[in-house]
Amino acid sequence: MTQHVLPPIRPEYDRALPPFVEAPVERALPLRVRLWQLGFLRKGLIIAALALAWEGLARWQNNDLLLPGCLATLSALTEGVASGELLDRVRISLTVLAQGYLCGIGLAFLLTTLAVSTQAGRDLLSTLTAMFNPLPAIALLPLALLWFGLGSGSLIFVLIHSVVWPLALNTFAGFQSVPETLRMAGRNYGLTGLAYVWQILIPAALPAILSGLKIGWAFAWRTLIAAELVFGAASGRGGLGWYVFQNRNELYTDRVFAGLLLVIAIGLVVENIVFATFERLTTRRWGMVR
Repeated sequence: MTQHVLPPIRPEYDRALPPFVEAPVERALPLRVRLWQLGFLRKGLIIAALALAWEGLARWQNNDLLLPGCLATLSALTEGVASGELLDRVRISLTVLAQGYLCGIGLAFLLTTLAVSTQAGRDLLSTLTAMFNPLPAIALLPLALLWFGLGSGSLIFVLIHSVVWPLALNTFAGFQSVPETLRMAGRNYGLTGLAYVWQILIPAALPAILSGLKIGWAFAWRTLIAAELVFGAASGRGGLGWYVFQNRNELYTDRVFAGLLLVIAIGLVVENIVFATFERLTTRRWGMVR
């Protein structure tokens, strides 16, 4: 009969630990390093360098009709804001822009929802984007003027065209990149149709959707300014584009630059405050992007 031999028992012992010594506190980073880590400060330095170069070039050119300096442009901008004219033009432009932008977003999500749901929707989206995405939105303005007249309807039409295709392409690409495990989880919960898109695809594809929203915003903003230049020539009314057009005709070059500077400033605010805040509260907070 075989006897089972028990393994030897390991002896227990106490290990004397060395006395605790507080770890040395790391020294704080130098002030210049901490300041350089601030993104808004770095961007502000870039803008200040560009402004200095602009002012130096204008002084070297010495012709305010061709190139007014940065200080003269800021003075004209201050006068326009104080008089209320520029604020009124900004209100007109942003009102039309919001209408076209929101309509474009709605149409883009409708097309992408159909594309991820049915084969016919995918064929429709790929065909329409191949046809109309390369077509400049401003090229449709003559037709828009014929169809909708000299009003905001023509502007909204070209804005929708400038927004819907880049947003639809980015959104659909984001939907296509959603991992199969998330898709299977959504199907296991019985999600279909809009519920599946809203609860599974949109959160997972949010970085791509945000990229499409940024591209659509940029396309819509520059299309609106260009279209308002035509409206200025046609009917003498409009927003910031009309302000630039009118002052160019009257040879107020400083006001032209003031209008363009305001266009740039609005773009910076939307990009670095509105979109950046939304991205920080969503994709960066969820660890989806660095």
